[in-house]
Amino acid sequence: MTSVHSTNHKKAKALKPKSRRPAKELCSECGLCDTYYIHYVKEACAFLNQQIAELEALTHGRDRNLDNPDEWYFGVSQDMMAARKIQPIEGAQWTGIVSTIAIEMLNRGIVEGVVCVQNTKEDRFQPKPVIARTPEEILAARVNKPTLSPNLSVLEQIEQSGMKRLLVIGVGCQIQALRAVEKELGLEKLYVLGTPCVDNVTRAGLQKFLDTTSRSPETVVYYEFMQDFQVHFKHEDGSIEKVPFFGLNTKELKDVFAPSCMSCFDYVNSLADLVVGYMGAPFGWQWIVVRNDRGQEMLDLVQDQIETQPVMSAGERKNAVQQSIPAYDKGVTLPMWAAKLMGVVIEKIGPKGLEYARFSIDSHFTRNYLYVKRNHPEKLDAHVPEYAKRIVGQYKLPER
Repeated sequence: MTSVHSTNHKKAKALKPKSRRPAKELCSECGLCDTYYIHYVKEACAFLNQQIAELEALTHGRDRNLDNPDEWYFGVSQDMMAARKIQPIEGAQWTGIVSTIAIEMLNRGIVEGVVCVQNTKEDRFQPKPVIARTPEEILAARVNKPTLSPNLSVLEQIEQSGMKRLLVIGVGCQIQALRAVEKELGLEKLYVLGTPCVDNVTRAGLQKFLDTTSRSPETVVYYEFMQDFQVHFKHEDGSIEKVPFFGLNTKELKDVFAPSCMSCFDYVNSLADLVVGYMGAPFGWQWIVVRNDRGQEMLDLVQDQIETQPVMSAGERKNAVQQSIPAYDKGVTLPMWAAKLMGVVIEKIGPKGLEYARFSIDSHFTRNYLYVKRNHPEKLDAHVPEYAKRIVGQYKLPER
C-alpha cells in the first residue's frame, strides 16, 4: 500500500464484464476489476491477499486482540449496542438506521456523496451501485439486495468527480478492497458504514433459492435469516412467510451460494467504521458495532432518533453448532413438521443475542473452513485469518 495518492492506476484497463477475473471462481464481483483500480487487484482483493489484521491496524489504530475471544468474533470495537429508530422509515428492511445516518451525513454536508446500491427498474433484486447525492437517491437504495453487487465499480466516477468527502456503504469483501486502495482515491475523508454479510448468491442462484423455499417466489420483496431460526420472507401484500432453517432443502441449495461467500471469514465487516446489522440483537432491534471514532461520529448524528439498549447474551451454542456440522455436510433435510418442532425448541432454549451471533459465525466459519480445505487446500493457511482458525479450532470437523 502506498502512502501518497498516485495516478499509476489510470493507465490500467478495466476488465470487460464477462471476462475471467483474477480471483477466478472465488471472485465476489466487488467491482474493483470493473475500474482502472484493477491495477492494485493482487494486493487489494480479499480472495487473493487476505490482510484483515494489517488493514485493521491501519483503519482502527490496532488489530484485534487474540487473547480476547469476543474480538475473535466481533473484531475491533469501542462500543456495541442494540438500537432501533423511534420512527422507522417506511419500506426499510429493519427500522432504517443505515439510510438515516447516510441522509444526515449528506444533509449536514459532512459528505458530498454516498456509495449505495439501488436496484434496476426491471428487477428488484438486481443491484445497481450509485453515488447518491440526494436523500431521495439514498432512500431508493433501502432494503438489502441479497445478490453479489459490484459496489466498487463506481470508484472511477468518485475520483473523476473531484469529491473529497465520501460515505461508502458495503459488505466485507468490498470494504477490504476499498481499504487497500483508499489512499489512491484522492479523498480528504472517507467514512465506511458496513453491514454484516453471509451467503450471497448470483441472480440465478437467488431465483433457485426463492423457487425452492418460498410459497410465492414472484411476490417476495426481501428476506432474512432471522434469530428465531427461520427465514422470513416479506411479500408484496405485506405478509410475512416463515420457513424453518432446518426444513431448507440443503441438498438442492448447497451449490447456490457463491464460492466467494463459502470462502469468506469476514461476516461482521471488520474494516468498517460502523456496522449495523441484526444478528447480535433481540428480535426487532438492530445490532450496532462502533469500531472507531469515525463510527462514533456517524452514530452521534442519529442519537436523538433512536432508542438503544445494552447487548445481551443467553443460551449455549456449541452443541447445536457441533451437531449441525455433519448434518449440513451430508445435506440432511428434516421433514417440515420436525423442522418446525426443532425451531420451536431451539428458540426457547437456544442461543440469543450475542450467543446467537456466535452460533451463526461458528456455523459459517466451520462450513467455510471445510470448503476451502477441500476446494482450495493450497490457500487454506494464508487465506483463513488467525481469529477464524481459533473459532474453528473449538469444533471437531469431518476428517475429509
